[in-house]
Order: sequence, then C-alpha cells, then structure tokens
Amino acid sequence: MQTTLQNHIAGASCDAAGTGRRALIDPVTEEVHGSIPISDSTDVDAAYEAATAAFPIWRDTTPAERQLALFRIADAMAERAEEFADLESQDTGKPRATLVADEIDQSVDQLRFFAGAARSLEGRAAAEYLAGHTSFVRREPIGVIGQVTPWNYPLNMAVWKIAPALAAGNTVVLKPAETTPRSTLLLAEVVAQHTPAGALNVVLGDRETGAALIAHPAAQMVAITGSVRAGMAVARSAASDLKRVHLELGGKAPAVVLGDAPLEKAAEGIVAAAFFNAGQDCTAATRVIVHAAVHDDLVRALVDRTRTHARTGGPHEEGVFFGPLNSAAQLAQVQGFVDRLPAHARVETGGHRHGDRGYFFEPTIVSGMRQDDEAVQNEVFGPVLTVQAFETDDEALALANGVRYALAASVWTRDHTRAMRFTRELDFGCVWVNTHMPFVSDMPHGGFKHSGYGKDLSQYGFDDYTRVKHVMTALG
Repeated sequence: MQTTLQNHIAGASCDAAGTGRRALIDPVTEEVHGSIPISDSTDVDAAYEAATAAFPIWRDTTPAERQLALFRIADAMAERAEEFADLESQDTGKPRATLVADEIDQSVDQLRFFAGAARSLEGRAAAEYLAGHTSFVRREPIGVIGQVTPWNYPLNMAVWKIAPALAAGNTVVLKPAETTPRSTLLLAEVVAQHTPAGALNVVLGDRETGAALIAHPAAQMVAITGSVRAGMAVARSAASDLKRVHLELGGKAPAVVLGDAPLEKAAEGIVAAAFFNAGQDCTAATRVIVHAAVHDDLVRALVDRTRTHARTGGPHEEGVFFGPLNSAAQLAQVQGFVDRLPAHARVETGGHRHGDRGYFFEPTIVSGMRQDDEAVQNEVFGPVLTVQAFETDDEALALANGVRYALAASVWTRDHTRAMRFTRELDFGCVWVNTHMPFVSDMPHGGFKHSGYGKDLSQYGFDDYTRVKHVMTALG
C-alpha cells in the first residue's frame, strides 16, 4: 500500500505548495511504497512563520513546564514504540526485531534526559564584580532553529536535534532525509499534542528544500547531521547571515588494536561496530590498525566472527544483524569503493552485493591497506572494514590520526598506561577503550576537523541551543 505523505506545520498535516513529488523506494524490495512532496520556498516560509509565532509562547513557559512536556512526549513515544519501529523498519529495512531496543528506547531516554536538562540551566552566581554594581548571567533560548537530519537513524537523529532545542525554549523547523521521513512525521504528531502549535514543524523535500530551510532569514541557528559536503554548504550559507551553526558530519573511525589486546573480545566488538546498521554510521569502526605481531590472528578472528555473526537480510528474517543500504545510489557508492581497491589490497570476506533484489551488501573485510588508499581516507558509509598493520605506538597514532575526519576512535589493550596515552593523543571527539560505539545520553557526541563542531547529547548539547546574556544593575 502506497502512502502520500504531507508536511507537518503549525501542529497539523498540510498539503505542500510545491507541486513536485518524490517516490519512496523500499530498500528491501526496490518497490515504490509512497511519496513525499518536494516543498518549495512557500512551504518553508509557512513553517518558519509557524515557528516564529510559537516561539514567544514556548520561550515564556517555565523550565518545569517544558520538562513536563518532554516527559509526556517521551512517554507517548514509549507507548507507541511498536508503531515507531514499524515505520522506521519500513523506510530503512532495518531488522524489525531489535529496533525498539536498539533505537526507540534510546530516543525515549534522550528525551527524558533533556527534559531534566531543561531545569538545570547553568550560569555564574550573581555578584559585585564592579563596585556598586551587581552582575548576573541569563541563559536564554536562541530563537527559531532550522535543522536537517539524515537517513541512517531517522528517528534517533531527529530526537538528538529537537530534544535539546525544545528543552531550551526554542522552536524548530526540521527537514528529514527524503528517503526516510515517516518516523519523523509521527514524532511531530506526538510533539504537537504537548507543545504550542508550531513548536516543531516538519517540511519534506529534496536538497533544494533543505537549502531554502538553511538560508531562511527567520532561522537564528541551523543544525545538520550529514556529509562533509553538505556541512560545508550549510556553513557557507549560514555565514552570509551570521547564523549560529551546529555540524555533526562524517567519520572514519579507527580501532587501534595493540599487541597485548584481548583479540577475541576485540574481534567481537569491532565486527559489531563495523557492520551494525550496514556500516551506515559516522562512528562505525571502519579502520582496524593492528600491531604486526598479532595482525594475522586478528584478521582470522574478524573474518570468523563476521561469517558467524554479521549476516545481512530482510527486516523480518531471523538471525539478521543488519539490513540493506539506504538506496541504489548508496549501494553503487559502496560497490565502487570495493571495485577500485588497489592491487595490494586483499578482500578477506565479502566484497559483493548480496542477492539480486534490494540494496544489500555483504559484510566486507579488506587487509593489506595503505594509508593513502581511497578506502582508508574517504568515508565509505557501508559494511566495509579495512585493516592496516603497525610496528610502534607512534606509527599507530600517526595512522589513526592521518585522515581528515575526527569523530570517534577506539583503542584495545590490557595496558592502562598505554590506553591513557592513546586517549590523550587520538585526535577524535570520542575515544573508547576496549569497546566501540556505545552512547549514553549523559555524555557529549561530536567531532573535530572535517567531522564538524558542536555537541549532541549531554549538557553540552543542551548548552549549544542557548545564548548567554550579561545583566548588570547599578546599586543605590
């Protein structure tokens, strides 16, 4: 059954002014299962008009009122978890059996965390820093926020964006990825039941719709999770109007395995972190950098673990670890990286499309890689894991840091002192020790260099959606 989706503006579904539509393709069957409008500037104007009207109402609610609203949104999501999971699985092809635990429950927890953050605004104590004058600091919402979310975790990334923005008293205009809009529209429906009309508006469309959303003069801040190319375009657009910018972009995460590491545990953790969500994760373990003395043993362990625990398949098949890639274009991109591997590379397992229907790709491990190889330097965003060998800790650090991305990394070792050195010198926004990829709502997520700037999650993520005002009063 095909579904004709609509925008969600001012608390209700509404037809788009734009006349174009885009088909939604099921990544499992390659069949059309719905369509979205290609919203134009008129639709974007309407969404910002609604967000602008809602802002003074939402801004003037107390932190306790905003907290209660977010708790109610979280409770409603928990109550409708199966419905959210069905929509997410339909758009993405992810294994349905694990979606609630893997993603929906996390989104609920993140909403609850930011509900608490709404009542923990931080500022310096009021004091007389100048004789005869009392100063204090106000933390205030920024205003109307424009946000763009990706297709790899549609619901989770929408929550990462809207929860801190709403908790701080802002209103939002959000465009989800054109291939995965359903769970975001349901989220907007839930939010509308507990906030003023227009607090969250969802505009559907393509790249041009997103560009209009970012460039709109009503936006005081813009935030995106996406590719480096998209992030650079957002930064250029925002600079012309001096908007605040929050960028969570790509990654090329190394997993550095030292010679004393527990290899079976490392193989188990790295395989899970490399192939979860078909490798479509900016923090996925994409580069194994392993000491030469244990290189062959680790490669064997990785291959064995992959063949027994990393099966791909449809959302309702048993024993499936990950589903399809997002689109035909993404499948072609991943296959292109493998097809262009240099002669010195060795495909240990995988390397091909899985089946002849749907955008499935086999979990792939490639050894013999060199630092300047394309698949080492560039983000594949698919189930492809490369392996490089090193001799010294200095060489391992140089290999790990020798890419333009700086989002996440891990180090695997039994030596606490060496682990502490690596956590200090690995140039990434998150570094794990003897694990890779767990997140908690309480800790920040965000990178350096071409992985962007700004933080999601945690109190730091909340602070990003506030502004600081100094107030000084003369005494006497």
